[in-house]
Amino acid sequence: MSSTTTARAAFDALIAERGLAFGGDYNPEQWPRETWREDVRLMREAGVNFVTVGVFSWATIEPRPGAREWDWLDEILWLLHENGIAVDLAMPVASPPPWLGIQHPDVLPVDRDGVRLIAGSRNQFSPASRTYREHALAITRDIATRYAGHPAVRMWHVGNEYGQIDHGDEAAREFRIWLERRYGGIDALNAAWNTAFWSQRYDSFDEILPPRRTPYLVNPAQSLDFRRYSSDQLLACYTELRDAIRASGAAQPITTNFMGFFAHADYHSWAAEVDVVSDDQYPDPANPDAASEIALVQDLMRSLGQGRSWMLMEQSISAVSWREHNLPKSPLRARRDSLQAVARGADAICFFQWRQARSGAERFHSSMLPHAGADSDVFRGACRQGADLQKLAAVAGTEIATDVALLFDWSAWWAGEEPARPTERLSTMEQVNRWYRSLWRRGIPVDVLHPDAGLDDYRVILVPHAYILSDAAAQALAGAAARGAQVVIGPFSGVADENAGILQGRSPVQLRELIGASGEEWSGMLPGALQLADGFSADERGPTASILAERLRAEGGEVLAAHADGDLAGIPAVIRNDNAWYLGAVVSDGVLDAVLARALTAASVTGPIDGLDTLPDGLEAVRRGDVLFLLNHTQHPIEVPVTAGLVDLLTGEETGDIVGIAPGDVRALSERQHR
Repeated sequence: MSSTTTARAAFDALIAERGLAFGGDYNPEQWPRETWREDVRLMREAGVNFVTVGVFSWATIEPRPGAREWDWLDEILWLLHENGIAVDLAMPVASPPPWLGIQHPDVLPVDRDGVRLIAGSRNQFSPASRTYREHALAITRDIATRYAGHPAVRMWHVGNEYGQIDHGDEAAREFRIWLERRYGGIDALNAAWNTAFWSQRYDSFDEILPPRRTPYLVNPAQSLDFRRYSSDQLLACYTELRDAIRASGAAQPITTNFMGFFAHADYHSWAAEVDVVSDDQYPDPANPDAASEIALVQDLMRSLGQGRSWMLMEQSISAVSWREHNLPKSPLRARRDSLQAVARGADAICFFQWRQARSGAERFHSSMLPHAGADSDVFRGACRQGADLQKLAAVAGTEIATDVALLFDWSAWWAGEEPARPTERLSTMEQVNRWYRSLWRRGIPVDVLHPDAGLDDYRVILVPHAYILSDAAAQALAGAAARGAQVVIGPFSGVADENAGILQGRSPVQLRELIGASGEEWSGMLPGALQLADGFSADERGPTASILAERLRAEGGEVLAAHADGDLAGIPAVIRNDNAWYLGAVVSDGVLDAVLARALTAASVTGPIDGLDTLPDGLEAVRRGDVLFLLNHTQHPIEVPVTAGLVDLLTGEETGDIVGIAPGDVRALSERQHR
């Protein structure tokens, strides 16, 4: 049995033993010892059974080079263990002590303007710095060696929110090494980057620098490769520390916290390197689409773990402190956010942090135990969440069935948003969220996959925007359509090769036969009307297209919508070719929804509530195992038809054939008898 398999089994055993994990980051080193016992007493009152310790403790453990201060950590680990609280012990390498940057300036990152950042905040390190890496390895080995067998330690947490980008000389050295491994020789790089353009030819790898500030635009191929390198370099920081922990004899699962659709790390390449996928999620209460957008992130996390359960490692229980204007969550909304994650596959619900910091940069970031103490709505809300999760223990480990794949690739995202495009108003994430929102309103979950992943198990495959699409992926889409799957492809997809070079020929070159159409030019466009074909209707007044259009012609495909006026009048905008659907423009919500609805119907994909093709506005419905979760994201009650005799695991009540969900409330309905 591999170490990864053993570690995953250890996580499953922890959840089976404790039920859904509940807790958050705990930073006892920031508080006097007399506070610790109160913390543990209140944790037990709230139902906390899992905490992360030590994320920002490097300077406490190593106050000066080579020193080791263990007493406080020994004491708190035993105190937590004696009170039945499992520990995710962190390697505190995300925030080096000030002395490291002062004594070794080479560890500090340099921004793209050439400015070296200073110590005194957090994340103040270059992932390429050998000095930083050596010190991080040293403290990691010592922590792992000391605590590998400690009964409190049930998981290891490496770093924190890896995302540091460096443009300095250390990065330049490592970038050149990465490029030489990728291309083998400088001639191959010159060909891939087309350095004949603007006289950018390189004679050796030593001439290449990170894409720092330049007089004008940077070569997009260079920029793309630097993004790939930066993600790989961060991953190397993680894996060498993970391997050091494992070398100490530790058998517990090892993870690090992802950050959703984060722009600086390709989590498709990271996912296999963590034993359990964990994520930090901070949806903005001011965002009216927050519920669907965070649901997409949660589907991503489940997909990265290949359907296995995942961990919500961080969230806020009320307001954060880092937005310009920070709206709080009510205790009811905080509860709903947590249960939404459970509904979409999370087996651990944690917060940043346990006790609210009395000083420092995050002194106004909410915590489970706020400045006001236990006599507060926030803490009472935390206690309610702990009780809810105990009632949902049987949900742990169950899976979510999916028939729909949504394809997303970090490299395509990076390349597709480089400057000097037909329009900079086309946002990959905006389009992905729009497409997903249509499915969310129907209660249909998705697997978020790399385009090169296997597609055989899916009846509908969505490609909202894939600027780069490999030949193998294009062939797989054609194969999926041929076997009967519905394939829906969005605008400006299949544009470039893996080096960001534009594919030659009528567009989209690789998909031309699949979609039954081809184009000759992309252009930005002002909003314009669409003319819908007979038999194709959209639930909106005045369907439009905007942002970007492709000058298409039909080549066997059926034109469902065409531009109605202007220079594009008569040009197809939406085409169907048997099981393939192609959008040659950014169409309005009603048209997009109509296309996706037709594709789902053709594939016989339906939502979790019989008879409801579209859910009431603001209702989220998702089935995990045999439990149907219904979440009301509105300020008014909602009623939906269900099978009579289901049991609400949260209340113990049996349902009739209509269930009501109060504003902001959650129902968890199961066919199992309540125990």
